[in-house]
Amino acid sequence: MRDLGVGFGYLIKGQRWVGRHGRWFGFGLLPGLVTLVLYAAAFIGLGYGADDLVGWATPFADDWSSPWQGLLRTTLTVLVFGLGLFLAVITFTAVTLLVGQPFYESLSEQVDRTEGGEVPESGLPLWRELWISARDSVRVLVRVGLYSALLFALGFIPVVGQTVIPAIGFCVTGYFLAEELTAVALQRRGMELRKRLVLLRSRRALVLGFGVPLALVFLIPFVAVFLMPGAVAGATLLARDLVPAGGGAPDGAAGDDTADGAGDRTRGGNGAPNPYAPDRD
Repeated sequence: MRDLGVGFGYLIKGQRWVGRHGRWFGFGLLPGLVTLVLYAAAFIGLGYGADDLVGWATPFADDWSSPWQGLLRTTLTVLVFGLGLFLAVITFTAVTLLVGQPFYESLSEQVDRTEGGEVPESGLPLWRELWISARDSVRVLVRVGLYSALLFALGFIPVVGQTVIPAIGFCVTGYFLAEELTAVALQRRGMELRKRLVLLRSRRALVLGFGVPLALVFLIPFVAVFLMPGAVAGATLLARDLVPAGGGAPDGAAGDDTADGAGDRTRGGNGAPNPYAPDRD
């Protein structure tokens, strides 16, 4: 239970950090505004097409009498919007981080710089960082899609589907939101997706304490845009807790230290092996 509170504390600390550094707050708003416009257009399209989609998917109900036809299709329409909202909360972060990779990378480095200690750098060109971010986001979204499909199906269970399943959905959303946000700082520390997931599972309560409140407030229109800079700052502070300066990730979450020499391209900025560097022959 203590880790839940600590995780929430990092979310607050991140918002306070950007509040004290107004220039970086404005800098971090730009990618979210661009992504918000894209998502608003997508939801407008869903609003116009949801009824037709449900009608197409339930031809067997065309001859049902009232009120059963309306009840079924209204319920399915609500579930479609719920699923769309669930996916939007998850993918908004992934898309915004991809669009704003250079912005959030700089913001995260500045947080490390102001907090003292080492400021890890990936040492990779921008195109390579964008490719890694996009690839990892797709892998995360595949996982989210599988969870979404399962939770959508379980949503038809009476009572449980309207109470327990939404709560589980928010936990899943919060967990993967935290993964996407901490990826900015953890990638600079030379940690690939698989190892990041192992690391986050080792502190699940801490991650949920950070991600679930964020997932809840992201449901409020426009709030996600204004919270994103602080969320990236808070996730960087969280990453500093997960991978302390001068230390490694927990056993099984970090790679083997096999490269020699400072400044070697096979190492991240904290001296840990960089899994994204080209293999040596």
